[in-house]
Amino acid sequence: MGDLGTYIPIVLALTLARDLNLGTTLIFTGVYNIITGAIYGVPMPVQPMKSIAAEALSDTGFGVPEIMAAGILTGGTVFVLGVTGLMQLVYRLIPLCVVRGIQLAQGLSFALTAVKYVKKIQDLPKSKSLGQRHWKNKTDRIRRIVFSLPSAFLVFILGVVLAFLRRHHVVHEIKFGPSSIDVVKFSKHAWKKGFIKGTIPQLPLTLLNSVVAVVKLSSDLFPGREFTATSLSVTVGLMNLVGCWFGAMPMCHGAGGLAGQYKFGGRSGGCVALLGAAKLVLGLVLGTSLAHVLNQFPVGILGVLLLFAGIELAMCSRDMNTKEDSFVMLMCTAVSLVGSSAALGFLVGMIVYVILRLRNWTKDKPLSTIWMQKHDDQL
Repeated sequence: MGDLGTYIPIVLALTLARDLNLGTTLIFTGVYNIITGAIYGVPMPVQPMKSIAAEALSDTGFGVPEIMAAGILTGGTVFVLGVTGLMQLVYRLIPLCVVRGIQLAQGLSFALTAVKYVKKIQDLPKSKSLGQRHWKNKTDRIRRIVFSLPSAFLVFILGVVLAFLRRHHVVHEIKFGPSSIDVVKFSKHAWKKGFIKGTIPQLPLTLLNSVVAVVKLSSDLFPGREFTATSLSVTVGLMNLVGCWFGAMPMCHGAGGLAGQYKFGGRSGGCVALLGAAKLVLGLVLGTSLAHVLNQFPVGILGVLLLFAGIELAMCSRDMNTKEDSFVMLMCTAVSLVGSSAALGFLVGMIVYVILRLRNWTKDKPLSTIWMQKHDDQL
């Protein structure tokens, strides 16, 4: 359950706000968990692509076709980079401060959306005290089990309970069976918008956090089970090149999710395989009814989940140690938020980074020396 802290709020928010097919997403992500657990033998996480999700939640015109187009293009690019061996080259060309700027912007975007959800009037039923709680003094074992669960999972369970309390007859709307899996219809506009607003800002995050960082962290946590960037690129690419055509949320691996799985005791691929089996069963058994239940999910609870997902994403930017890197990161974040375009923020961040590097390179050299060096190189 170590990576449910980001999986639940993002998938739930997109289901309620953008009509994401939750049943299909559960089925495909369940299969992803089972396969990656079997291939790698470690608790390899399967998490939503956060930049694409943030764009979808902040832009009402970024619907399911645009989300899936962005996922297919991102997955295809990562797959090609991995197969051709260009992954490391591309990684070296993208500075960490620009990636952190995009992450900070997307985290703040999640948080701002969460505040809007929390501010909405909640139509919750009035309740009365349940009287004395006889279970209060029970053994500490139950409390330890509860406290060991991810907070997002506990809040999600609370929201489901409140959903049933708000509308009792939703129980009668529950039907067994998977939701229909249909091929998503794409337009030229969806491909264009998905690439510009989804793929461009998501790609550096995927390269850094889903491939390179996971390779490094896996070697630290699981000595002797080291993976190559090529293998991770192939699995990330194939997940999205297959599932996104049918409306499954774009997915990737993540260093944070791997660390979370390890924190909660995950040491083998079996734990994520069990999680995948649970997702698969839930999607196959209740796929047609999940939308009815979640339509009654309290928006305020969703806001709380999304807020902490945003905070977790934004906290990745804490490792900027120099003023220049922090400046580039903040410029990228500011442009992304003010311009409502992470792609524009990425472009500005890269330009600012190059300008600062050129300034540092020429700071201690007279212009005549630089010109003479260039002239000698040409000769």
